[in-house]
Amino acid sequence: MRKVLLAMSFAAIAVITTATPAPAIRGGAEAQAPYPFSGSLQRPDSPRADGHTCGVTLVAPGWAVTAGHCTRNNPSLAQVGRPKNWSVRLGTLDAGSGGEVIEVERFITYSPNPVHDGDIGLLKLRKNARTKPVTLPSARPAEGTGARILGWGMTCDRRAPECYPQKLREADTVIQPTAACDGIHADRELCIGALDGSVAATNMDSGGPALGRDGDRWVITGLVSGSGGDDRPVMYTDVHHFKGWIDDVVTGKINPPDTPVPNLEGAASLAGVCSASVVRSDHGKPGDQALLLTNGHCVPERPAPGETLRDVAIKLPATIGDRQGYPQAKAETRRLLSATMTGTDTALFELDQTYAQLKAKGVKIFKLSDRSARPGQRVDIISAGNGKRFSCTIEAVVPHLREEGYTQDNAYRYDPACTPSHGGSGSPIVLRDGVTVVGVHSTGNDNGERCTANNPCEVAADGSVTVHQGARYGQQVKHLAACVRTQKPGRPQRPEAAPRGCA
Repeated sequence: MRKVLLAMSFAAIAVITTATPAPAIRGGAEAQAPYPFSGSLQRPDSPRADGHTCGVTLVAPGWAVTAGHCTRNNPSLAQVGRPKNWSVRLGTLDAGSGGEVIEVERFITYSPNPVHDGDIGLLKLRKNARTKPVTLPSARPAEGTGARILGWGMTCDRRAPECYPQKLREADTVIQPTAACDGIHADRELCIGALDGSVAATNMDSGGPALGRDGDRWVITGLVSGSGGDDRPVMYTDVHHFKGWIDDVVTGKINPPDTPVPNLEGAASLAGVCSASVVRSDHGKPGDQALLLTNGHCVPERPAPGETLRDVAIKLPATIGDRQGYPQAKAETRRLLSATMTGTDTALFELDQTYAQLKAKGVKIFKLSDRSARPGQRVDIISAGNGKRFSCTIEAVVPHLREEGYTQDNAYRYDPACTPSHGGSGSPIVLRDGVTVVGVHSTGNDNGERCTANNPCEVAADGSVTVHQGARYGQQVKHLAACVRTQKPGRPQRPEAAPRGCA
């Protein structure tokens, strides 16, 4: 599978396969002067304090260009849409300060599958920038042509503050033969960087420019797209190949409609790894610490077969989405109240905010049901990780579901058209009232193997084993509703330690 360079964000786990991080603009140095037309796409879901996610370049007074996987990487994976709290910072050396900051009004991605069909996207700005746009190329640059590459990409292989450079970096390199990059689309991509990869772009440089010279003017020739292989140059989108499309969008000749967005209100992301939801039992009070529901296998150190983890201090970031899936509020787990993968696959976390505090921020709070769904009943699976709201039918309740040494009882199997995928683990299974959670999505049989990881098998009451390749499964949660009790206002709801059937 082709690797794109990482553009970290809320939905990244759903759409991006990352390359191994390496030093930012390898072989480069800090830029000594800003490029007025060049800048940073900044989003509230960035893991960085400066908000940087991708590079951008001004190509018209009110338009900036970036990689298509940077625009497509939005909560609902829309090809065209109106983002919430995206902005560009132009003409600065520092990704977190200076320059001109302009809000993004709309994004337009060339293709719904940018990595394979054309990795380019445009950002319509809410107002025209003060600076002059870069010059678009008049021809595809020849092999051996010099190129200057820019970016604020990662400087080490950890997702940590010390790996995110504050200052813009640059390097001079050349355009290589396309054969020097593995998996390249030679008709619409360029291979740029040193042959041994010692000078090249890296993670979070996505969308950043490769520049050439036309007399005294800078010309944008490429956009950082994907890895060209270990210790190799990097693949860049050939801007000249898409010049006609850029001109048509900027002038209004092409004006595609916004992609319809499913209702993702309340869909949460836990540590960027699993989906989740904020739930409250009938006994919950506004002043209680809010509870976050997900899968037991989403816990960083997952419980062993037969084990239940209880009352463990743990801090993990959680982001709860609005109707479009954009961040409505952020929270942090304080404690893992209960987690198991035996008998069920569920986990309950206590958050650092109360239900009243989250409600004041506009967060949707779901009701934790004390009943299970019935075969034939219609449900929705609301997935932050998949960026989708799946309309499903409970096809069967499976007596025992076995996977990699774990067994869950009375699991839901959905109809074949219901296909939440990896990243959807922990998504709430919600009745058609849109509020009542009767389960959490947990797993699916990927390739027809028997009882292995990502290939659960069904075990009937008589012990017979059945495999349904492609089937997807969820876990009931009625045992959790029965276990949660109310303490004094401001104190957490905690699962009882003793009752049988509690996780």
